[in-house]
Amino acid sequence: QVVESGGGLVQAGGSLRVSCAASGFTFNNSTMSWYRQAPGLERELVADISNTGGTTNYADSVKGRFTISRDNAKNTVYLQMNSLKPEDTAVYVCHAFGWGYEYWGQGTQVTVSS
Repeated sequence: QVVESGGGLVQAGGSLRVSCAASGFTFNNSTMSWYRQAPGLERELVADISNTGGTTNYADSVKGRFTISRDNAKNTVYLQMNSLKPEDTAVYVCHAFGWGYEYWGQGTQVTVSS
């Protein structure tokens, strides 16, 4: 399973880091991703990171502001969010994908006030 933490309320221009702790599967064989879903909108892929951390990808809307990283020793993936905007408000959901499996978390709410 994967369990997110670290969401909250922040002012526009501020920073927040969300974390995703994994268990029950081989974390260092898994591609990890962060998605987000805002009310009335489709789920959006925000960023993903390869199993070694050597390759990362970002949505155009967050490039230069968000950084995804992972600590395979701690079975945890992070999303550092800087220069937050009100349009970043959403539930941020962690996703794990590997050979023959995938897991979704319940999500953590991030709210950015203007």
